[in-house]
Parts: sequence; C-alpha cells; structure tokens
Amino acid sequence: MNFLAHLHLSGDDPDILTGNMMGDFVKGRLEGRFPPLVTIGLELHRRIDSFAGRHPAFQASRHRIEPRFGLYRGVLVDLFYDHFLAVRWHHYSREPLAAFIARAEAVVRSRAAHLPERLERVVPAIFGEWIPSYGEPEGIGRVLGRMGARIGRPNPLADGAGELLRCYDGLREDFLLFYPELTAFAEGFLGGADRQRL
Repeated sequence: MNFLAHLHLSGDDPDILTGNMMGDFVKGRLEGRFPPLVTIGLELHRRIDSFAGRHPAFQASRHRIEPRFGLYRGVLVDLFYDHFLAVRWHHYSREPLAAFIARAEAVVRSRAAHLPERLERVVPAIFGEWIPSYGEPEGIGRVLGRMGARIGRPNPLADGAGELLRCYDGLREDFLLFYPELTAFAEGFLGGADRQRL
C-alpha cells in the first residue's frame, strides 16, 4: 500500500501513524531503535504490506497489469489502490480528506526527530503534492513519473497511469473487495498491540 492507506490504517495514535509512515524508509530489525509506539507503527506497516501481497484481490490486480511492468506491478497496484481510497474517501472516513492530510502532516512534522533523513526530505512533497493528487489519474501519472526518475535506472513507471485507465473497472472491483478486509486486519493488529501495552 502507499502513503494514504498506511496513514488511514494507523488508528488515532500519533506515534503509530509516524511509524507506519516511516515503513518504506526503515530496514532491518526494529527492537530498541525507536520509541515503542513508533515501533508498533513500523511493524504495522510491514504487516499491512505482507497482508496485501498475499491477498487474492491484490494478486488479481497485479495480474491485470501488463507483464512488461514486471516487479513494478506491485508498486503500481499500491498507488492505484491509494487512488481508489482517495476517490471513495467519504466511504471510509467521516473526516474530509484535505483535513486528514493536514492533520497527518502536522503529526509527522511534530515527530521529525524520529524520521529517517530520506523521508524527512520528501515530507513536503508527499503531503503538499503527492497525496492531494491521488484522486485524479493525471496526479497518479505525475507521481509515477517522479518515482521512476528517482530510481536512477531505466524503468516503465512513467507509463503506469495508462494501466490505471486501461484496467480501471477491474482494479476498482479488486480494491472494493480488498480494502475492508485490510482495514479489519489493521484494526485487529492495533487491538492486539493495545492489549499488550495494558
């Protein structure tokens, strides 16, 4: 999943949200490296990604995308699902999307001391440009173009928005099957983490 879904699935704790946001930027063992709730957020991020990768609907979405995208098909599905989450946000949250983005940005910035440098550098773009543009296919195209340019080797990501349009209805159906189950999974993990802290 991409940034919007990870933020949405973080629950109400600011440290857990921050850790979940950091997930793609922190590798290796987590024990003792961060405050306990940030560590729970990092673990949640990893569990969400693992759940997504194994889920039949997510796998179906990957197979909808042309084989030439290879290993990047999962990256595309992550971002496409954030598109559908943004488009259907009012089905999943009572808080307006713009207000949620602003609140999440304030939380992440308030915990800058915990952020990996690579993430801290892109926080303004993530919250100011990328996530607000997820609701439009053109915005997805711009984000994919920037992602592809940052990789530093030839890749097809800049062409990925065409796959969103080509497979739109099928991808949306996959997302609608997948996201409620992912939400229940994340809530179950957070409920267990809460019990462990008592």
